[in-house]
Amino acid sequence: MARYADDLALAHVLADTADSISSARFRALDLHVESKPDLTPVSDADTAVERALRATLARTRPRDAVLGEEYGVTEAAAGPGTRQWVIDPIDGTKNFIRGVPVWATLIALMEGDQPVVGLVSAPALGRRWWAATGHGAYAGRHTAAATPIKVSGVSRLADASFCYSDLMGWEETGRLGAMLSILRQTWRNRAYGDFYGYMLLAEGALDAMVEPELSLWDVAALVPIVTEAGGSFTDLDGRPGPAGGSAVATNRKLHADLLERLSAPGIEAL
Repeated sequence: MARYADDLALAHVLADTADSISSARFRALDLHVESKPDLTPVSDADTAVERALRATLARTRPRDAVLGEEYGVTEAAAGPGTRQWVIDPIDGTKNFIRGVPVWATLIALMEGDQPVVGLVSAPALGRRWWAATGHGAYAGRHTAAATPIKVSGVSRLADASFCYSDLMGWEETGRLGAMLSILRQTWRNRAYGDFYGYMLLAEGALDAMVEPELSLWDVAALVPIVTEAGGSFTDLDGRPGPAGGSAVATNRKLHADLLERLSAPGIEAL
């Protein structure tokens, strides 16, 4: 942990800044929202948070690159290196602009292609989750009120609480039948979406979370938290880490079974 202590401390400082900006704009009557080229929304809070975090990183980590959802990649001022901060200023922007309190800032540090620090801060929920490689995973309002978290011990799909984002993406990727088959066989299923399902998984409140299409900034911060809590995090092809463009996150015990089922044809009709 000593290797990443300063980086994790900085991630909390970044999160404090993000929380201050985003909380002030949440449910603001003058919130400005535009559509990006991919037709997803972006608010003035998204851009303000990312600009502020980039400014802090430019001062404190000039040797590190930065990747953010709104402004892309900025190479390190000190030249190419292996470290990169990955930022999603507001994960759950659609919730944010509609006044739903389930949104968060996601902050990760990657070394090469591996996320080694992850922090998720959800100020409207009054909760934060964080982890660093070899350190374990924690949750609480802040570091002084932290509790270690771990995944559940559920070992059968029939006993599992299963989470997903929505069904449209699974239909677009040709796996809707497999998803519907899984939903029929689980003890309970809910579509919490975005970061929240992964954090509930890391806390042991549910047992699996899956999404068919994601960007690096959507998942980089989540991987250390889930894995340090004892879970597994791969793409749909079973490759570990955040780079595969999809996510299957479980309490580890259900992972192989879910990967197999998500590759099966299933039944398309409800």
